[in-house]
Amino acid sequence: MSLRTKTATVSALALFCLATLASAQAPAKKTEAAKPALKLKVGDLAPGFTLKTMTSDGLKDVSLHDYKGKKNVVLAFYVFAFTGG
Repeated sequence: MSLRTKTATVSALALFCLATLASAQAPAKKTEAAKPALKLKVGDLAPGFTLKTMTSDGLKDVSLHDYKGKKNVVLAFYVFAFTGG
């Protein structure tokens, strides 16, 4: 397995973990206006987002734009992952 493939795989796994952590965060305050749902289709560019990741130095912010033009990013969402059901 090449270094590029390993890097892409690790990046994809890290983003999956970030998405999982983001889904576990507390819901937004009721006083904030609700954002409209995004209408994304397969092949659309993902909107920018920032999530927390755990590193050896503690929590760190990671943004999708950090990888733009540098690495390929794969976003995967597992609806019932880690739900125990």
